[in-house]
Amino acid sequence: MSRTDITRLREKGSTDRAALDALLDSCILGHFGIAGDDGPVVIPTAIVRDGDRVLAHGSTGSRWMRRLGSGVPACLTVTALDGVVVARSAFESSLHYRSAVLFGSCAPVADTETALDLISERLIPGRTGEIRRPAKAELAATLVLELPISEWSLKISAGWPEDPDDDVAGDAWAGVVPMTTGYAPPRPAPDLRAGIAVPDSVLRLGSG
Repeated sequence: MSRTDITRLREKGSTDRAALDALLDSCILGHFGIAGDDGPVVIPTAIVRDGDRVLAHGSTGSRWMRRLGSGVPACLTVTALDGVVVARSAFESSLHYRSAVLFGSCAPVADTETALDLISERLIPGRTGEIRRPAKAELAATLVLELPISEWSLKISAGWPEDPDDDVAGDAWAGVVPMTTGYAPPRPAPDLRAGIAVPDSVLRLGSG
């Protein structure tokens, strides 16, 4: 049995790469897990899928980023919550979710500036054309890592409540409450100069 084999609720497992890509593209937060000198550690960080790799960035001063970049075994977990399954009993109630674990080793990306553009455009499409280019000192202080999408497992829960017949015959309500996420109206920085309008890239975030 490999580490990507699902042992619990196997019927929720999926080998559909398109479904994995859709999950990675819908999430901007992932958690890297590695074994540190003092024990295991899990690091939350922004992630971006670029073809057959996942990009993450951080400070060159971060010891955990440097450790990840050294090629130690690592895993990346990504989860999207899509709803609450309201069953007729607490035992059968659950969540709609899509969850993936990617295994492998990270490596530094040579072209930091191009990789940062990819990350910025994923997080705020169109933003790189509205702001200055990164300074040499900023690029030197930034470490961009890539994790190949080669070894992974994907689990998708999207069904209805599975209540036993006795509960179905009862009076309790059952169903699914879909969960959505979105952006609230942008708030200007306290030190923003008067007369500077909200840029198109930010406006588009709230209209998607």
